[in-house]
Amino acid sequence: MIQSKLPIIAFLILQIQLFSQEKKEIQALDTVLIKSTRIDLPFKENSRTINIISSTAIKNSAATNVADLLQQVAGVDIRRRGTGGAQADLFIRGGGFDQTLLLIDGIKMDDAQTGHHTMNAALPIEVIERIEIIKGPAARIFGQNAFTGAINIVTKNKLTNTASINVETGSFGQLNSSATFGVDYENASFIAHVGALTSDGYRNNSDYENKNFFLKTILNKKKQAIEIIATFFDKDFGAENFYTTNPAWNEYEETENSLLGVSTTFKSEKFKITPRVYWRRGQDMFLLKRDDPSFFRNLHITNKVGFETNVSYTSDLGVTGFGIDISRFSIASNNLGDRDRNMANLFLEHLFKLGDKIDITPGVAVTYFSDFDFNAFPGLDIGIQISDNLKAYGNVGYTFRVPTFTDLYYSDPVTSGNENLEPESAFAQEIGLKYNDTRFSGAIAIFNRDSDNLIDYIRPNTGISKFTATNIAEVNTQGFEFEGNYNFKLAAYHQTLNFGYTYLNDDILDQNKDLSRYSLNTLKHQFTTRFSSKFFKNIRQNIIYKHAERTIGTSYNVWDASVIVDVHKFSFTITANNIFNADYIESGFVPMPPSNILFGLRYGL
Repeated sequence: MIQSKLPIIAFLILQIQLFSQEKKEIQALDTVLIKSTRIDLPFKENSRTINIISSTAIKNSAATNVADLLQQVAGVDIRRRGTGGAQADLFIRGGGFDQTLLLIDGIKMDDAQTGHHTMNAALPIEVIERIEIIKGPAARIFGQNAFTGAINIVTKNKLTNTASINVETGSFGQLNSSATFGVDYENASFIAHVGALTSDGYRNNSDYENKNFFLKTILNKKKQAIEIIATFFDKDFGAENFYTTNPAWNEYEETENSLLGVSTTFKSEKFKITPRVYWRRGQDMFLLKRDDPSFFRNLHITNKVGFETNVSYTSDLGVTGFGIDISRFSIASNNLGDRDRNMANLFLEHLFKLGDKIDITPGVAVTYFSDFDFNAFPGLDIGIQISDNLKAYGNVGYTFRVPTFTDLYYSDPVTSGNENLEPESAFAQEIGLKYNDTRFSGAIAIFNRDSDNLIDYIRPNTGISKFTATNIAEVNTQGFEFEGNYNFKLAAYHQTLNFGYTYLNDDILDQNKDLSRYSLNTLKHQFTTRFSSKFFKNIRQNIIYKHAERTIGTSYNVWDASVIVDVHKFSFTITANNIFNADYIESGFVPMPPSNILFGLRYGL
């Protein structure tokens, strides 16, 4: 199978060689400070596997939402059940959808009900400055949900245009509209976004109506800036065969997700202190029969209220980062019951510099759950700067996840939770090399994860139809990953080629063949590439190719493309998805859309 990919890889290498003499002066990402950690480090100096999707890359992605955008990143597996971001599960390096943490401006958006709702908190791409993707165990940095990685969405602080209006229409009756406004005063700034996305659906009972609202305010900028962020997302969608195979039921779901966060930062010569308070609310209503709510109905309302303070202290011995995160989860549910959970996290890490070439960062997180007691996650990052542009790095760490309320208490005729579940745990290791300059950046990493007590829904034998949440045996996951970004000039215009490949191998299949509900859909081979080109002054093109082969043997190839034409203050866009009409499934029983097209018009003041 690897041999079948060699022609593609050789072609990419050939393209790089053909244009290697061209130069491009661009703003280097190595100056960007990673916002998701307590110790501020430029991207170039960090000793972990981190991807950054810049606002420019977002514009050139041909994606209309974060779920579609993340599908273009090697090592990230987005398993969608429909279009428009209606529902999508987030996986990193073969982990589960409960094992990846999403953050908004550093605020942890974990949901104690289930990780199925993680992507419901994803922001509209118009307000995103960049996305930071941290791969590998990150529990000592973020806490228990960062089992296999974390994704931090960093929002814009101000807008280039004071206002923009966007309208899109296309296949399946898609109609998207949004407006984004920004005002930047001397002592305050405001960004607001409202949007609506609707579609008749690409198959029976796949229609949706999504609304999103976003507000960010920075007050008192001259003295002690206070940042306030508020979001609200409402998604109503036909959930045809999301959870069953019965075509007569016409499943239906409505979700809500909201966030309110307030933070500030105090700085002195040696100290940086960032306190934050936040409230996250989620609501999920599911009907097994869309037109008969009395047949089977689930309603879950979750709340998370949290306070955290992150501190960094710079001394002659290096930089010390420490923090505390205290939160309370609660749920009111007709299926899971009324339950609550208190959590406290303590974090400590220190960055040592041995000359100009070596950095060592040991750290530990200690977490308390009111229903699972204390746990500690130590870890260590090491980096060696081989040259100005080349760095070797390695990290090891323990990671951990407590069961969700769904894992513990859910019940329906074919699914059962398990109150006796133990927390998941893992010990992970990684070594890698990364290279950065203004023309080419690339990274290669080899990783290993030894997991214990992983939670999956399995059947004790094929004769029993009820899936039960179970701690399965030890699972070993090994992988290899490389990615690159090449910038060159052709016909007097800048061009960009991105590519990445991830290989995963684990032994889950040997343990749970034909019995597992979720684990067996791991991506074994994943190849992604995007060519963003410009040959005329006002016209940009993007071609995206994605290859996936899953552990169970299914594979598919998907091509997307977009064209953007800029005329004064207007931008005309044409986005084509699944150009060659690939027939494939990413999750469960839901076939993905056939070839489709979306036309857009954007006006910016």
